[in-house]
Amino acid sequence: MNLNILIDNLPKTSFITIRKFKSLNINTYFDLLNYFPFRYENYSLISPINKLQPGETTTVIGTISDVKYQVTRTGLRIQVFKLEDGTGEVELGFYNQPYILRLIKKDMTLSVSGTVEKYGKKLVIKPKEYEIGGKKIHTGRIVPIYSEKRGLSSKTIREKIFYVLQNVMVRQAHHDTFVTLSLTKGDEILPNEIISFNNLIDEQKAYQQIHFPDSKEAAQKAKDRLAFDELFMIQLSSYLVKNEWKKEKVGYKFTIGNRHANSLQQFINNLPFKLTYAQKRVWNEIRSDLLKTVPMNRFLQGEVGSGKTVVAALACYLAYLNGFQSLLMAPTEILAQQHFKTITDLFKIPRLAEFTLSEIEGLARDDRGGNLKIALITGSQKKFNFQSPSSKPVFNHQQLFSNFDIVIGTHSLISKKFKMDKVGLVIVDEQHRFGVSQRAALKEKGFNPHLLTMTATPIPRTVALTLYGELDISVIDEMPVGRLPVKTYFVNKAKRSSCYQWIKSQISNFQSQIFIVCPLIEESEIETMKSLKAAKKEFINLKNIFSDFKLGLLHGKMKAKEKEEIMTAFKNKHLDILVTTPVVEVGVDIPNATIMLIEGSERFGLAQLHQLRGRVGRSDKQSYCFLFSEKEDLGILKKLDFFTKTNDGNKLAEEDLKIRGPGDIYGIKQHGYLGLKIASLSDYKLIEKTKKAVEYFISHYKVENYPILLERIDKERSGKIAKD
Repeated sequence: MNLNILIDNLPKTSFITIRKFKSLNINTYFDLLNYFPFRYENYSLISPINKLQPGETTTVIGTISDVKYQVTRTGLRIQVFKLEDGTGEVELGFYNQPYILRLIKKDMTLSVSGTVEKYGKKLVIKPKEYEIGGKKIHTGRIVPIYSEKRGLSSKTIREKIFYVLQNVMVRQAHHDTFVTLSLTKGDEILPNEIISFNNLIDEQKAYQQIHFPDSKEAAQKAKDRLAFDELFMIQLSSYLVKNEWKKEKVGYKFTIGNRHANSLQQFINNLPFKLTYAQKRVWNEIRSDLLKTVPMNRFLQGEVGSGKTVVAALACYLAYLNGFQSLLMAPTEILAQQHFKTITDLFKIPRLAEFTLSEIEGLARDDRGGNLKIALITGSQKKFNFQSPSSKPVFNHQQLFSNFDIVIGTHSLISKKFKMDKVGLVIVDEQHRFGVSQRAALKEKGFNPHLLTMTATPIPRTVALTLYGELDISVIDEMPVGRLPVKTYFVNKAKRSSCYQWIKSQISNFQSQIFIVCPLIEESEIETMKSLKAAKKEFINLKNIFSDFKLGLLHGKMKAKEKEEIMTAFKNKHLDILVTTPVVEVGVDIPNATIMLIEGSERFGLAQLHQLRGRVGRSDKQSYCFLFSEKEDLGILKKLDFFTKTNDGNKLAEEDLKIRGPGDIYGIKQHGYLGLKIASLSDYKLIEKTKKAVEYFISHYKVENYPILLERIDKERSGKIAKD
């Protein structure tokens, strides 16, 4: 049987259930097999009724001898069945499930798993699972428990997976056990040498044992094999992508003669600060890439405030000196505006002017070698911001964006209407916030342009190498000279009032500005109304506490213009305190903001807390971060204490991997982004093992001889693009 068969073909399955499966991106039998259980219940102990003991979890198989329907004085409806097996009888009590009377009838054979309880002198089983006829799918074995999403019960998922396993496997003669799964027509996806060297069970057996294990040990071995496969394919896929990238040639070749070198050095000399050693090292890596005929494909990691933007500006300047254009895409308007302001300030271009679309159509680019021009384009703008001291008329609309050397924007940059003449460099900031197809669409704006992706999210190096193996990685691991570490404190309930008083004194005596972050009530990709109401309620409360000061509220439901007005007011010191929700990217660089207060800090992961803390401490002033928490149990206190003592983002990210798993690397909005089904990015040993296995595979085998492996990789890639 072909595992690419669509789940529409599952027998005895309603179209509603099929639709629910598809909503989980389960479209084929193979997708279904890769929906793994997150835990197991052990119902493998099968007991005769006369051996039952109170408190034990067991399975009993017998015949229904009596059926009763009872209603208590309180209105509780109980469905009572008497089960006999020849050694004795026991009652089964179902509560408020009247429909079960239509399913279970007298004289039926029933297998039931549950907890044995004693009521008076008689024993009763409180059923957890049952099945008619004793198939042993849901009872009498170690039973898989699945995440019950989109209204799909674990029982339904289990039945459908059992059907697929049963129909793609053959039964060994005289044994009621599965022995071979025709996942690949009997072939393994990996060479036997790699399988045996890494002590892996065969993949066919792994799929059977992960869903219906013979023992806990068997389930673990199955998980080890399938996790190995998953990480192996990720890293092999990265190698193949990187290999293909190396075969490409740039559309526009960069050069760097004496004139260009002098211009770049003059730009560096005129900066209001000195580049750190880390910035110089990373710039040398990027500059070297830009001079090659193979397009750059580099990943730049650096914490908030480490100076990634100035390195990106240097790359844009080299593109400009060569007569080419640069695109910089950011995930939010606030972040795009920050980049626009920072880069125009770095190039010392006069104060920005705002022009309508028709006014921009009347502008022309200067001759090359003239003044560099920068544009900001976002989806919600009715006006386009740009920087240029002079202009000449143009003749048609298509030349509109060709008027600029650097264009900074959000998703608007991948619009079909957006056209540029000579794009030589594409920069994507916070690249994990964009999907595969979005990044590809931006790259298509030029002919094989150089690509630089950036992130301020701390990612442990082992994880980064796994996720971004197709990229060359650069890390700015040094903060600018003069920056003081942010002092971080946990504030318990008893000290809240005194903390507020201290903050008031900082505003009064030093004109400090404050961020106060309210947590999301629910962890979701969108800001819920419940969370918004909580933020507004807290804002009113804070206005009473800080009645002598000016407060502003920022949240994700605001229109772009409202957000911009609030941020501008805060930036221009017209507000003392900005109350905000975490879904808003508080990305504007405000050096005067020296205090970050995080409400409900227990709700955030360490990496998220570090991102929020990074919004202060962006000048030579001493900055502070205060953690408020409604809960103060030992686990929370331990986590927050670790945070107060650690300023290293990578150490915090590694700790987050241990505490919360890989989803938190990217914060609440990015849960599930990684797409891992069974492997864990905190399993460094397995990551290293699969990396070595990929290296060995590449040096000893031809990938094209493993078509099933290539098919799996292509399926994974296309799945990510489709998900976009």
